[in-house]
Amino acid sequence: MDIYKSAIRPIIFSGLQPDPEWWHHQTMEVLSAWDSTSNLPFSNWILGQVASSFQCSDRRLEMSLWGVNFPNPIGLAAGFDKNGTAARVWSKLGFGFAELGTVTFHGQPGNPRPRMFRLPEDLAAINRMGFNNQGAAALATRLSEWKRSQFSDRTTDQTRENWPILGINLGKSKVTPLEDAPADYLGSFRLLKDLGDYFVVNVSSPNTPGLRTLQGAEQLSAILDVLQQENQGIKPILVKIAPDLEWDAISEAIAVAKNYQISGMIATNTTIRREGLKTQIIRLTGQPVTAEAGGLSGAPLKQRSTEIIRFIWQETGGQMPIIGTGGIFTAEDAWEKITAGASLLEIYTGLIYEGPWMIRRICEGLLDKLAAHNLTSLSQAIGMAHSAGK
Repeated sequence: MDIYKSAIRPIIFSGLQPDPEWWHHQTMEVLSAWDSTSNLPFSNWILGQVASSFQCSDRRLEMSLWGVNFPNPIGLAAGFDKNGTAARVWSKLGFGFAELGTVTFHGQPGNPRPRMFRLPEDLAAINRMGFNNQGAAALATRLSEWKRSQFSDRTTDQTRENWPILGINLGKSKVTPLEDAPADYLGSFRLLKDLGDYFVVNVSSPNTPGLRTLQGAEQLSAILDVLQQENQGIKPILVKIAPDLEWDAISEAIAVAKNYQISGMIATNTTIRREGLKTQIIRLTGQPVTAEAGGLSGAPLKQRSTEIIRFIWQETGGQMPIIGTGGIFTAEDAWEKITAGASLLEIYTGLIYEGPWMIRRICEGLLDKLAAHNLTSLSQAIGMAHSAGK
């Protein structure tokens, strides 16, 4: 029995506490407490029991990218653990990796509340959080202290096996003028570059004024230039793009990414579109759904994000790794994005509706897909839909 869907979700969705951000905060408080006590024997035992319930371990699900071996392709999308306070817990819940942030160079409170809304009829959510986070220095301190306390020698096989894979999503501080964006991203990267397995340049959130203009070739080039000069090819750097870009703009972003030897792209961020929604009124505010600013995520984004994954694969000949995100709820959703060209996947809104057991269900469903197609590794399925269409 899925306890989340049968008992927890009905309470969360009951209207007892209508603000989704309140529930998110309570969830993070619990997970952060687990994280902070994970070195204690009893807490470690509890996490071990949790892991046995949530994890699906099978070598056929492993993905190897950028010299990193991902135990499975399902990751936590940026936005859930903005400050890395539960960084050590996500792998215990079955995730193959977790993307922390979005983090900005300057800590900031984000936009006024309410700023997160559920759309149950559409299996969707709207958020206009505005990159609320404690700042890059705070995240760097937290991760550095954790590393010092957790492991004395990361180079051993046992150490690496128990070390969660962490991406770090970088955004622009709201107080930083757009023309100074490159220096802002660089400041965060310098503080964090030794602490993440990969990094994401987020220029596609709709919730920071003017941020999406940084997806343009000139502006994006300036950011990637300073980051790659600092990076010297050591850490994978990816670019996260918006689903609302036209095909020409996506082609332009791909060209810039290739020019600066970017390691991959994330498709996609949330959308500002509201077409085709069943929800007409937001319960929390009483306002029409079209009147609430912010990015829409969840099931309505599924088709568009898959189309963009397919486009990037075709434009790059399958040579640029893609992390697919948007509307993933089931193994079928995951398989569609992988066969379209995604090497890894990230979930956020699906976790709200399906709960933590969804990761195991998706992984088990992917194993069934492999068996049905006589494949021995999930890596063989990446982009498979393109070959089938020839």
